[in-house]
Amino acid sequence: MADAPILVTGGAGFIGSHACKALSLAGFLPVVIDNLCTGHGDSVKWGPFYELDVRNSLAVADVISRHDIRHVMHFAASAYVGESVRNPGKYYQNNIGGMQALLDACVTAKVENLIFSSSCATYGIPESQPIREDSPQNPINPYGRTKLIGEQMIRDYAHAYGIKYATLRYFNACGADPDGELAERHDPETHLLPLAMLAAAGLHDELQIFGTDYATQDGTCVRDYIHVDDLAHGHVAALQHLLDGGASLALNLGSGKGHSVLQVLEEIENVTGRKVPARFAARRPGDPPVLTADPSLAAEVLGFHTLHSSMAQIIRDAAPFFGLSKKEAQNA
Repeated sequence: MADAPILVTGGAGFIGSHACKALSLAGFLPVVIDNLCTGHGDSVKWGPFYELDVRNSLAVADVISRHDIRHVMHFAASAYVGESVRNPGKYYQNNIGGMQALLDACVTAKVENLIFSSSCATYGIPESQPIREDSPQNPINPYGRTKLIGEQMIRDYAHAYGIKYATLRYFNACGADPDGELAERHDPETHLLPLAMLAAAGLHDELQIFGTDYATQDGTCVRDYIHVDDLAHGHVAALQHLLDGGASLALNLGSGKGHSVLQVLEEIENVTGRKVPARFAARRPGDPPVLTADPSLAAEVLGFHTLHSSMAQIIRDAAPFFGLSKKEAQNA
């Protein structure tokens, strides 16, 4: 399968661009489509690029046919939980409308395998920790609901048309390309690690910590952080599983380790020598106290293990992109 073309929707975005690099390193040719509403054209470096919206099913099918593509990775989606609550229509149009258009294009062009970027947000507030793949999926916001509906749509199309799939529910993606070629560039930025590092560098207001009375070791929320490079390689491993004849599946991709907000801030200070200015605020509605993955099924089926997802490594790789110098970022 050397140099086999892989369609990557949303390939100019944070996770999609890292997946393109991982695909290229594995001998595949990533063919990117992205409407650049949140992605960055200069992040597309490893294959052809088409600036178009995934909801344009005929144009997507044309790209698939033009490159004789048989395998697709789908990252194109709106992905802000808070925005999804304020503007649910955008999420149903982009995430569900985009999924249907892509699936129709895949059927038209006879695509064989689909890798879907799903989310632990499909679990909602889980009944137990760590979260297994058979945990109930009860999302609590429109973003999570659109991801769950996307999973269900894929299963229905797979049953009707014989497409094989891997649904990857991942936890908190963070970090940056260890080689320094790619980074997290969201506007607006809403994620903890970038906001904390920008605050430490004096480039952003002090960090707000939402909630200090959760039933955790220090009262702040605990999350499972996975390095984007590990996440990208997890997608390549899932693709290889399908190419080798493996069955369709749904898997968690996470580190299996939880860090509280205060632990993250402490590690930023340990690694960079810069303290994160912060203030405490009230809880946000719907924030679960703890979200951590049970990654054992991905290890069993894909042989997947995180290599870069220690918090110190995540910070070292990302810090230079958020105003902290290389020297500070390596001063662990």
